[in-house]
Amino acid sequence: MATRIGVDIGGTFTDLVYFDEETGRTVEGKVPTVPSAPEEGVARAVTEHVPADIIASAAYFLHGTTVGLNALLERRGAKVGLITTTGFRDVLEIRRGDRAEMYNLFWKQTVPLVPRRLRLEAGGRMLGSGDEMTPLDRASVLAAYEVLKAEKVDSIAVCLLNAYANSRHELEVERILRDAGFEGGISLSHKISGEYREYERTSTTVIDAFVRGRMSNYLRRLEGKLRELGFKGECLITRSGSGSMTFAEAEDRPFETIMSGPVGGAQGAGELAKMLDIDTLITADVGGTSFDTALILKGEPQVLFEGVIDNMPVQTPWVDVRSIGSGGGSIAHVDIGNLMRVGPQSAGAVPGPACYGKGGTVPTMTDAAAHLGMLGPGNLASGINLDFDQAKAALAPVADAIGQDVEATAAGVLRIASASMANAMREISVEQGLDPRKMTLLPFGGAGPLMATLLADELRMNRIVVPPMAGNFSAWGLLGADMVQSAARTRIMDFVGASVPAINEVLAGLFKTISERSDRSEEGAVKSARLDLRYKGQEHWLSVEVPYEGGSLAEDVGSIAERFRAEYRRAFGNTMNDAIEIVSVRATVRVPLPRREARFEHKPVASAESRSIDAYSFEKGARMPFKVVPRNSIDGGLKGPAIITEGTTTTYLDAEWTASIGNSGEMIMERGI
Repeated sequence: MATRIGVDIGGTFTDLVYFDEETGRTVEGKVPTVPSAPEEGVARAVTEHVPADIIASAAYFLHGTTVGLNALLERRGAKVGLITTTGFRDVLEIRRGDRAEMYNLFWKQTVPLVPRRLRLEAGGRMLGSGDEMTPLDRASVLAAYEVLKAEKVDSIAVCLLNAYANSRHELEVERILRDAGFEGGISLSHKISGEYREYERTSTTVIDAFVRGRMSNYLRRLEGKLRELGFKGECLITRSGSGSMTFAEAEDRPFETIMSGPVGGAQGAGELAKMLDIDTLITADVGGTSFDTALILKGEPQVLFEGVIDNMPVQTPWVDVRSIGSGGGSIAHVDIGNLMRVGPQSAGAVPGPACYGKGGTVPTMTDAAAHLGMLGPGNLASGINLDFDQAKAALAPVADAIGQDVEATAAGVLRIASASMANAMREISVEQGLDPRKMTLLPFGGAGPLMATLLADELRMNRIVVPPMAGNFSAWGLLGADMVQSAARTRIMDFVGASVPAINEVLAGLFKTISERSDRSEEGAVKSARLDLRYKGQEHWLSVEVPYEGGSLAEDVGSIAERFRAEYRRAFGNTMNDAIEIVSVRATVRVPLPRREARFEHKPVASAESRSIDAYSFEKGARMPFKVVPRNSIDGGLKGPAIITEGTTTTYLDAEWTASIGNSGEMIMERGI
């Protein structure tokens, strides 16, 4: 075991959880996020909630952040130039020639991160086999550099045709640029992604060049703050594909941290699912700005090998988390057709919902919940005391615009928000042939437990598990993030016994590449491998995990092929008799962190004098008395309606629902029959 601190930055709050190795105690804390300087919010969370001696003795600081993601969405990154092979200057603009929204007549494609004047060509060409067709033209590279130097670019992305098969030309371009005096960042596509598909690899390389400077500066500022506070351990940040990497590795491969923020909750959900033996779990992470949902099957989050941000592909392992702009700070407004909408705009951390009393005046989902009594007496985390009059005043203009009273408007805001969230949950479950009605719902985040029974109503679910420390669950999930590195290489060949030596050779090269990226010891490291397989003649593939021992595959080709066919049948409903071929080979090295005790004891404590509040019941369609019950006082079963309070979140238990505490401190909510 090892003492560790986990901090997750959200759009409204920065959440902290630390595990004290000596006492076995887990402590949580929450402070407002500082959008202009996120590291300041992290420093405040640490100083306010972690004793100085714990800071000094902690072995790990684990972090989840959306700094890279926000840089992309807000287009606040480096000025990037692109050098590519002659004839491929416009690949970022041409893309795949399709439309993300086929029937939307007003849909517009995302503007490329690199404008055409900064996309320049270099002569020379490699074949897909790795053989050189035409030598690199040094003069064209120098000519491109002169243009980029005049434009004062901050970084240069180099993506040459078929560089995944032979990187020699890209390395030559890097040497030419450095010899010519370029001192900015250079992102080489073969180091970023070893996979084919020129558009996707170019997009990934450009994204890396775009966020590199901002991410590096942020991580250096944050590490400096932590060192000033006395932290002496290792700083880690979560990867988009789960697991963690050191700050130094993240500076070298920042594109792997784009989805760092939402991953912690998915990792924690997987750990909890294993602990509680829940086969299928769907998460509902409701924060102040966004809603995230992930599917957990057999204790594992679902991992893709390509993500998409703002219609831009990123070739990297990617936990399948679906996000929409709907959270506690989502603003209710009336559109041009006089219909009420909720989100995606958010009041964020500043000024926040009107009921926070920090200057906000527009109505938000939190204001609606406050007015309906769903937040109980209104004493929230971080010293926030709700102003119910301000909540009602903010909702009134919207109510007048749609011709409803404030009560009906507030209920409508919650219903609209929950319907949007439920749609995202349907996408991630029904599209895989899974029925959410047969799953368990895991709500967390500041407003997850608040919305849990409404989401269950939308999806006709009957069982909800609210985890311990639900308000800071994503930060808790960070604490179990093992250090992970991965690499992939496209190598198209027949999947037959004669190909096994070539597969082993590729894997050996990938594990060597991973080893060279890091200077840490590989003691205790676990190596694993995957093969991307497809039927011959197909365009897309399925990834199959394969056992890897002693430097080679530890399963015969026939057995792997049968598993591929079974997975193909599960995904598409049938199978084919065609030959199978390999598309790419993937390698992963996982260095486990020392295990921490994940179980939480629930020892009911006597509560103060019982209280109740009039709150709105969605089951009954009217206000009625709700008991106000601290979570730590629940002993046996609790029958709704009730408002269940704890340090960093509030659970809304509607009528017809019951709650009880499980053996590991989880709260189990079930619909009455």
